[in-house]
Amino acid sequence: MIATLKGFTQQLVPVNGIKINAVTGGSGPPILLLHGWPETWWEWHHVMPLLAEHFSVVAMDLRGAGFSDCPLDGYDKATMARDAHEVMIALGHERYAVCGHDIGGMVALPQAAIYREAVTHLAVLDVPLPGWSGWEATTARLWHFSFHMNRDLPERLIHGREYDYVSTFMAERFYDHSTFNPANIEIYAKAMALPGRTRGGMEWYRTLAADHAAALEYKKQPLDMPVLGLGGDQRFGAQMVPMLKEFATNVTGRSIARCSHYVADERPDEVAAALIDFLQAN
Repeated sequence: MIATLKGFTQQLVPVNGIKINAVTGGSGPPILLLHGWPETWWEWHHVMPLLAEHFSVVAMDLRGAGFSDCPLDGYDKATMARDAHEVMIALGHERYAVCGHDIGGMVALPQAAIYREAVTHLAVLDVPLPGWSGWEATTARLWHFSFHMNRDLPERLIHGREYDYVSTFMAERFYDHSTFNPANIEIYAKAMALPGRTRGGMEWYRTLAADHAAALEYKKQPLDMPVLGLGGDQRFGAQMVPMLKEFATNVTGRSIARCSHYVADERPDEVAAALIDFLQAN
């Protein structure tokens, strides 16, 4: 089952030695959307049509997820940021905004730091970032970080139980369960069950110590482009702006009420409106 979205087209884009699945639509200034774990580009399917009224929208599957390649290595966030940047260049967007949620936010930050001349705006949604002063204390409380870092064990335990794991994991991180759609969970679980994709997602976590060390270097040259931080008021919303101020000088943002971690799933209208306001105001 391939998830499709009316008005958008999918293509495999060869970049950085692999192929990345990119979904494109709309017109106007370009914005790139980067999903989190355990999702795919489909995370944004409610947000994309709203953004496409104003922007050229690109949503991609990160390496190791969905229909993008899942090579043996390259899961440090700087390499994944290169994937994302090269996708935008290949699609003809030399300057663009980037918005990342969860692991996608961990990719978007180095993307903005490494490709400063290309990234016009950075938005990060509900995630603790490597390099943040609260990183160690916060991630020590997140059981799945240490579980996913184990070599081979998560893959062996999750194999054949993708739907059980994804549905339970995401349900714990929804506040408004009226927005929890099992059909979407099925899409993510089937994507994870594709060969190598469970391992690919685990590799995102196995590089986090190196990502943290790299991000400490980014902080030495603060970002000066406009930066937006959003998060659910039941999750990381209160931390997003002060966290991002450690990396950037021009930060705005807020919490989204009655919302937990999966902000684009729970509150897509508010996420889209905040992004539109942010991109059009700066």
